[in-house]
Parts: sequence; C-alpha cells; structure tokens
Amino acid sequence: MADLLAPPRSLASRVLGAVLVILLLGGVLVTGSIWWNGQQAARQSYDRILLGAARDIAEAIRVQDGAPFVDLPVSAFQLLAQAPDDRIYYAVHGPGGKLVTGLDARAPVAVPEAGEPGVSYFEASLHGEPARFVRLTRRFVERDFSGPVEVTVGQTLRARKAMTTELMLDALLPMALAGLVLMGIAALVLRRALRPLEALSEDLAERDPHDLTPMPVAGLPSELQVMVGSMNRFMGRLEGQFAAMRNLIADSAHQLRTPVAAIRVQAETARAEGDGAARMRALDRLLTRTRSLGRLLDQLLSHALVVHRTDSLPRVAVDLREVALEIFEEDDHATLSPGAGLRLEIGEDPVMVMADAFSLGEAARNMLANALAHGQAPVTMGVAGRGARAQLWVEDAGPGPAPEVVAKLGARFNRSSGSGERSTGIGFSIVTAVAEAFGGRVDLGQTDRGFRATLDLPAAPTEEAS
Repeated sequence: MADLLAPPRSLASRVLGAVLVILLLGGVLVTGSIWWNGQQAARQSYDRILLGAARDIAEAIRVQDGAPFVDLPVSAFQLLAQAPDDRIYYAVHGPGGKLVTGLDARAPVAVPEAGEPGVSYFEASLHGEPARFVRLTRRFVERDFSGPVEVTVGQTLRARKAMTTELMLDALLPMALAGLVLMGIAALVLRRALRPLEALSEDLAERDPHDLTPMPVAGLPSELQVMVGSMNRFMGRLEGQFAAMRNLIADSAHQLRTPVAAIRVQAETARAEGDGAARMRALDRLLTRTRSLGRLLDQLLSHALVVHRTDSLPRVAVDLREVALEIFEEDDHATLSPGAGLRLEIGEDPVMVMADAFSLGEAARNMLANALAHGQAPVTMGVAGRGARAQLWVEDAGPGPAPEVVAKLGARFNRSSGSGERSTGIGFSIVTAVAEAFGGRVDLGQTDRGFRATLDLPAAPTEEAS
C-alpha cells in the first residue's frame, strides 16, 4: 500500500541513479586494480632493497684461514633502514648450514619463489609477524675453501603495507573528485537533454482539451520524434473518432428534425380525418414516413459504426466471396425489391483482402440496396481478383445516374431530385468510407451490360508472395 501511495520517481533521478551505480561499480573495479598494482609496486621496490642488502653482504664475504669471514658492510644496513618501522633479519651460512654470522641461528624455512639464478624469495614469520626474505648464494672455489655460502636477508611487511595504502589514497582521492565532477556534468547534460520533454509537457498542459492537432517534431531528438510521432498518430485517430461522433450528432439533429415533424403532421392529420378513405391515405403516408425514418436511423448508426470499426479493429484476412455469399443468402433483397432478379458471380479461387468483414458487408449491402432502388433488373453482384487488386461489384441493367450525380456520389446526404422517400443519401458515403479506410477506392461507370459500382481494394499478400 505504501508503494502505491509513494510518488513516482522522475526520469532524471532514475538516470542519475544509474550513472551513480555505474560510477560506484567502476570505482570498485578501479580500487581493486589500484590495490593490486600498489601491492606489486611495493613488493618490487622493497624486494630490490632486500636484494641490494643481500648482495652488499655477499660481496663482503672473504675466505680467511680456510673459512668464510664476513665484515658486515654499513651500506647493507643503510638500505634496510629505508623501512625504519620494520624488523630485519640477516644470516650468513656456510656449507652444511653452518652459521657464519647473523642474528639468529635458526633460518626461516619456506617454499622459495623462483627468481634470477642464485636468488630466491620467500615469505615466512619473523618474531610472530609476516615477513619477506631473499636468499642469495655465492660459490667459492679456492685452494683452502670450496663450497656455497648463503646470505639470507628479510624484513617485516609494515613499510610495504604503508606504501600500498599511500598509493591507493593518492589515486582514489583524485578519482573521487573526478566522480563528483562527472556526476555534476551528468546532471547538467541530463537537464539539457530533458528540456525538449519538458517543453512537450508544457505544450500539452496548455492545450485546449479539444485541440488534437499534431505536435511539432522539428528539432526534437530522434527518440522523442518516435514518441511524438506515435502520439500524433493516436491523436489523429482520436480526432477521427471525435469527428465521427460530432457528425453523427449533427446529422441526427439535422436529418431527424424534418421526418419527425412530418410524422407528427401526418399523425395529426390522420387523427383529424373523419372520412375513412382519407384517414387510410393519411395512415399510408404516415407509414411511408415512418419507414423512411427507420432507414435513415439504420444508416446513420451503420455509418458511425463502420467509421469506428475501421479505425479501432485490427485488419484480418477476409474472402470477398464469403461477404457476397452471406448477403445473397440473407435474401434481404426480396424485401427491398420483391420483383427484381438477383444474380451472383463468383469464382472458385479465394479473393482475399485485409479488412473488417462487418464493414465490408455494410458497404456491399448499401451498394446492392442502391442498385435495387435506383437501377433496373436484373441486378448482379460479383467478386473478382485483378492481380494485386480485389473487387466486389454490383451491376444493374440500367443506364445509371447522370454524370453530375455520379460526381457527387459518396458525399453524405447527397440525393438527386428523383431519389424520393426511399433514399437517405448516406448509403454510398458508407461505401466510400469503407474503401478509404482499407486503402481502396470506389469506381462507378458504364459496362456492356449496364451501370456498375465497384469496391476496389488491395489484395492480401499470398503465402507464395510472402
């Protein structure tokens, strides 16, 4: 519950948090690298001191009276004095491990590390502390003495650890300051990068709720252009839905006023008529007006539904032959025009389009209703494939409307003087809306058999083509 009530984190805080985590991880890796390199540098430096002291002692060995003798040089102790806090160890052993000189007769024992010829390093305990040792062997071949003499020099690790710590601090302090500077630079860069987003937010906040015009994308980063482009497309679809809703309200208010008033007048006339024959004529006119109003309401709702579905529903593969067969099997044409003959022409191969089956059915019904109402029998509905195009057409045997009427077909409430009560002027606007929604067109024209209206759509890609 607390997580739901907590305010959401800003994009800037998330990015800065990610930058901080990256810097911390990088700092940990660099710290490990500095520690390792510092340790190696301290080991190499103090190993050279140990080796220098051991060589000074080895060079001071002489053979006297048939036995090795050492006059310890001051330079060896001066080298070891560079680590004043460390304890030191030195010993010189002759053949058989006999102590020549040294601080302790017990030499440290450990597995030596490989070094240059005659030199080996190892680590062991010196008075309870970890220490580093070097062992150097000098061989004598003289008349009165022959054999190896080993010089062992060691010291504890305090100076090495201090040097490692100092090297780490010297490197980490500048790195920490650099990290703080980088965080400040990242905050400034992020602030600059988010300015276009803040400008978009201000633009949206200041907009009128009914303003759905596209937002400008010029000068925006490519990532924001993708987002704003998607937002503009969504607002375009939303504007289309609002426009359809406004048109439906306006059309309903405008187109229903006249038929409702006429029905009221016809009803009052029928009620006032005393003569039975006159009353029946008034009732017939009332029935005609009522049917006309029903058709108007059906097509208004159909137009609004088609516009909504074509914009909101996904496209699916639809066989135009199935659309034509469904209309033919419904047998609604018998009610619209009882005496008209209707024929169906479809092939054996599917004629597929990517569309909405309901919207295609509404368009085909209105094409058929228009042909039955204004054309001449016989009326034919057919489906055909023309390469990359798919066609659903309705043809009657009449000459068709005048050219000036054909030019206006597709506009809402377009009715000619001869349309009469049976026409609402919406049918072909539904056909045009469906064609435009699915990337097609409506073709009207004469053929050898009469006048044909064709819904021409892009054919769906076949499996072979894909």
